[in-house]
Amino acid sequence: MGTAAILAALLSGGVIGLILGLVGGGGSILAVPLLIYVVGVGSPHAAIGTAAVAVTVNALASLIGHARASRVKWRCASVFAVSGMIGAALGAELGKAFDGKRLLVLFGLLMIGVGMSMLRKRRTAEAPDVRLSRDSARALLPRLVPIGLGVGLAAGFFGIGGGFLIVPGLILATAMPLPFAIGTSLVVVSALGLTTATSYALSGLVDWQVTALLIMGGVVGTIGGIALGKILGTRKGLLERGFAAIVIAIGAYITASSI
Repeated sequence: MGTAAILAALLSGGVIGLILGLVGGGGSILAVPLLIYVVGVGSPHAAIGTAAVAVTVNALASLIGHARASRVKWRCASVFAVSGMIGAALGAELGKAFDGKRLLVLFGLLMIGVGMSMLRKRRTAEAPDVRLSRDSARALLPRLVPIGLGVGLAAGFFGIGGGFLIVPGLILATAMPLPFAIGTSLVVVSALGLTTATSYALSGLVDWQVTALLIMGGVVGTIGGIALGKILGTRKGLLERGFAAIVIAIGAYITASSI
């Protein structure tokens, strides 16, 4: 790799880690386009596999910081993660059998749709004390399991950690506040990313040199993201709208370029 490609990979890893640390998801949806259009990875499938490995490691690093701040609902995360891993394993196999260019078009359209949905105001009343127990299982499990399965299927198919879907999915299923959904989502991002990464690695679709550079940049970005999140915590709505606009813009670019 040349110096420019190395710097591009490090900076891309920093961006991924920053967003994961800041909003608990979204870094993964940017990883694939960053690898293809900035780092220069030629194969969409190799970009997906490489992104999955790097995002998993960066998500684990970010999870440590959120867990220390007691912002993780572990039982809800476990059920969502197990359901998601089943969906991700199936989605990864379907994704590898799909034409690479068509995959990018669908990926771009999904980014646009998700970005637009992020701009809508949430109307669900928050439940900060929500907890999966014997008493609450009858109400929570019928929501956690199918939503987790659907998110996992999309995550595996497109090779993403799924954080941008997991956060609203957890809020929809449990009504937990956004800060808890962000921390909890990282458990699921790590689990889904590991499932997708393993599938692609076994197929030889991971660029390990690029992966190492992404992880190095991602660790620094994660530290910065968590610190910035604490400073800008009261302006989370502004951050969400800004991130949604970025997701829509990148999705439009990917779709137009692939078509």
